[in-house]
Amino acid sequence: MAQTTPEDSSGDAIGQNETAFGPSENPDAGLIVVTGSRIARREFDTAAPTAVVQDEEFKLSGAVNVENVINTLPQVVPGTTSFSNNPGGGVATLDLRGLGATRTLVLVNGRRYMFFDTSQLVDLNTIPQFLIDSVDVVTGGASAVYGSDAISGVVNFNLRQDLVGVEAGGQYSLTGEGDGARYNAYIALGSDLADGRGHATVFAEYYNRSSVFQGDRDFSFFALGDGANGLVPGGSSTLPSGVLRNFGGAQGTLPSTGAFAQNDAVVFDTPGTFRPRNGDLYNYAPANYLMVPQERYLLGGYANYQISDGVEAYLEATFVNNRVANELAATPVTGDFNVNLAAVQPFLNPASYANLVAMDAGETAANAAAGNTDDPGVVNLFVQRRVTETGSRNSLDERNAFRVMAGLRGNFLDNRLQYDMYYSYARTRNANIQAGNISRSAFQAGLDGSAPAINIFGPNTLTPAMVDQISILAQNGDVSVLQVASGSISGSLFNLGMGADDVGFAVGTEYRKVASEFIPDTALSSGDVIGFNGGDPTQGGYDVKEVFAELRVPVARWGDGGRLELTGAARYSDYSLPAVGGVWTYAAGAELAPIRDVTLRGQYQRAIRAPNVGELFGGQANGFPNAVDPCSNRQPTAQQTATVRQLCVQSGVPAGNVFGNIQLNTQIEGVFGGNPNLQEERSDSYTFGAVLRPRFIPGLFISADYFNIEVDNTISTFGGGLNNTLDLCYNQIQDINSVYCQAVVGNRSANGSLAGGPNALRILNANIGKLETAGIDVQVSYSTEIPFSLFTDTGEQRMNLSFLGTWLDKYNVTPVAELPDTINECAGKFGQLACGTPLPEYKWASRASFIDGPITTSVRWRHIGSTTDDNPQIDYFVEKLDSVDYIDLSFAATVSDNLELALGVNNLFNTFPQQLGDNQEQANTYPGVYDVLGRDYFVSARLVF
Repeated sequence: MAQTTPEDSSGDAIGQNETAFGPSENPDAGLIVVTGSRIARREFDTAAPTAVVQDEEFKLSGAVNVENVINTLPQVVPGTTSFSNNPGGGVATLDLRGLGATRTLVLVNGRRYMFFDTSQLVDLNTIPQFLIDSVDVVTGGASAVYGSDAISGVVNFNLRQDLVGVEAGGQYSLTGEGDGARYNAYIALGSDLADGRGHATVFAEYYNRSSVFQGDRDFSFFALGDGANGLVPGGSSTLPSGVLRNFGGAQGTLPSTGAFAQNDAVVFDTPGTFRPRNGDLYNYAPANYLMVPQERYLLGGYANYQISDGVEAYLEATFVNNRVANELAATPVTGDFNVNLAAVQPFLNPASYANLVAMDAGETAANAAAGNTDDPGVVNLFVQRRVTETGSRNSLDERNAFRVMAGLRGNFLDNRLQYDMYYSYARTRNANIQAGNISRSAFQAGLDGSAPAINIFGPNTLTPAMVDQISILAQNGDVSVLQVASGSISGSLFNLGMGADDVGFAVGTEYRKVASEFIPDTALSSGDVIGFNGGDPTQGGYDVKEVFAELRVPVARWGDGGRLELTGAARYSDYSLPAVGGVWTYAAGAELAPIRDVTLRGQYQRAIRAPNVGELFGGQANGFPNAVDPCSNRQPTAQQTATVRQLCVQSGVPAGNVFGNIQLNTQIEGVFGGNPNLQEERSDSYTFGAVLRPRFIPGLFISADYFNIEVDNTISTFGGGLNNTLDLCYNQIQDINSVYCQAVVGNRSANGSLAGGPNALRILNANIGKLETAGIDVQVSYSTEIPFSLFTDTGEQRMNLSFLGTWLDKYNVTPVAELPDTINECAGKFGQLACGTPLPEYKWASRASFIDGPITTSVRWRHIGSTTDDNPQIDYFVEKLDSVDYIDLSFAATVSDNLELALGVNNLFNTFPQQLGDNQEQANTYPGVYDVLGRDYFVSARLVF
């Protein structure tokens, strides 16, 4: 928002001078600089639509973490949140328009902030909420002003710069169930320096959030699935009592009934004694986190000092230590294991042991018939064992992040020109510690006799010594660094007459260098760990040199506030990445105010997103997904056409082997991972709308803006995956020169099979897709006095009303740009096919506050529209998520000139999410979108002296 000094509200009730949503314009502030531009201006309005969230919204909503307010905005689709357990990651990200968190640029005080890991995203946990003055949400690409990543827009957090004295405060929150405690305490000290030539502020905060388990809420207690007549309790077939299946045949053959003579498997309810499994399932849900715990320490400060006339030095520094845990049910061990009969005999009753001996005899006979080598006394079993004796799986992320920035700014030529130059360095280091894992090799050693035997034949049969023997601790690490050096000059040149303001300009240059490294645990990357997925090592970085220019041309000004302005911006970026190289971004816009009350605005922007370190340099590893080779006999008969046959021959299959038995199993080997040859993503965005400030209704502000954002060259897995790549080549595009067929040519073995090894298909990241979204944002704020009061001498009180809403007209996902007719239309939908998180057509947040002297009463209404499942091929029991409304109530009181208190309840009517089955994200719902805690209370205090 405006880089002006906020009004001192220490003596006013919360919300006295501003609405929750909408610009807080001070007509006496002079020239201001708004988000989305570097040029000072008189008006807050710009050609690009900007929604503003004032600090009142944070105070009255009881939010300590930034994400809790930001994710209620209709322009935002929740990304990773405090309710993200599986998947998780210990961070809070911001996803504007649902186009992906990597396509949203997050700024603090108009500058790039510290990011975490190889995805180069800002963790909202690192932004001090208690210092936020306002948040600006700018729609549409903004790369011409800020550079890469501003595909969907920019979210800028403006922090208070004017604190004088001491401010201390804290907050405590608790759910209506008596759990989920969250509390923080902070202190900030600010002082002028050297007779007003400088100013310094230092601050510190501690925050703690307790966990809530899925088992603590009725809607998430059971892992639900879709049944014939409704949602039914589901779960995992891997049980704490142990499950065994015996293949009963020669090595390498397919499963058969085996010596157990059971069609499914056996379980050991009683240690050492088996019975038929009969569909038993394990309910893993209660042990999973619903809200993940967090502990944060935040320290920082900023200062400025006027060295001489026109020269001011400034400094910012921030350090954050943030710890977030994720927790899952105990590790499920599954897979083929060799069991030494002599080693496990003490754990089995005679009948069960005799069955194993019979199995071994069956294997010996089958191997002899097949000519295979046999291992007498050892039986191969498919084992499923939930190792509850180790406790739950826990993943702890501890991030230490710091950022320092130093710069000079000032003015010259009689204040007509301003300059600003700075350098910033940010570094984030994360240690991820995973406990509750099982070592596959140690588990095997405990069964095959090469180590002390382990007892998996029943519940709670593993002794502490056995648990220690098979447990393994894993640790991943990552380090990310961002360096920025920037310098700019802005000011005014001349005017075009006709009463217009001077032409404004800004020019500058910027250098950025990013580097990131992910170091996986060797046991994880080797595949020996059961419990958490492994990762591949990633290391890389790049730099970019940029020059930019911006122009604001007031063409004319007439009457009482009528004006016409044109704007333009351009940036040239030279990347060290060969596939990106030099790239232009640009923007053009216009504002027309026929009268003071009405402003029409529109803008076009070309923006880019350079690939991040993970996409470029992510470790490459072999994988074995299920897939169908269209040149094999697994290709459906109806698709075994002459065209496909010709393509098979052209791609290396001998003519006599086409549609033959050249795919021996259901999996095909491929190489997956980063691609250093990725190009940039590109977007074109159009916005146009109107702003109304009618003089005949003082205090009313209305804006409505249409947005259309189209993103091309989106980065995803090549072809949408290995199976889809084959389908695109042989069944869809059917052109041997297409990139999908060329991925196969030269990678078949002599008999035409996709045998893997040196011939494995390379299914790396690629620029293949397209995204498009469009809709209308509406923002309304109104402030007036009403003629009754209990606490003021005038007999009046102030009423502030605000509304921020979005109508989503279109959200289209084109997975492969070469197939433009294959589009997933996601507006108003959710689900597992393509759309993911619910994208309602209508979403809004509104607030009504009544300020009666020192007392503020405020009501917030949050609405999330209905959505339907995105997969027409599957009939889920729950095909529609109904619209939901949340009502929040809060009170605030200015007790004295030094003390403010606030208390409130969010989700007043204790509304819980609608339950889902197979088409859920986690916890039988989408916990980032819908309130999962139920009724939630808070109380806070702020002391100023």
